[in-house]
Amino acid sequence: MDTLIPYDSLSPETLETILDDIVSRDGTDYGEYDLSVAQKRQQALKALGKREAVLLFDTESETIKMIPKDTLSNYDLI
Repeated sequence: MDTLIPYDSLSPETLETILDDIVSRDGTDYGEYDLSVAQKRQQALKALGKREAVLLFDTESETIKMIPKDTLSNYDLI
């Protein structure tokens, strides 16, 4: 089961750390050009702010992931 994490309930420092981890994971693809971690973090924060994406805590892998909001129905939420 996964748990939805309201990004705006996190401290700025915690959110930055989480987003840095998410955007620096292997397999994260940002297209044909390289972006800095700060640029990737800013894009992720923008998607969260626009409510296009959400943060989920995956209880099986014990990691936090960011997914498109329109895919929430694919997850078993607590």
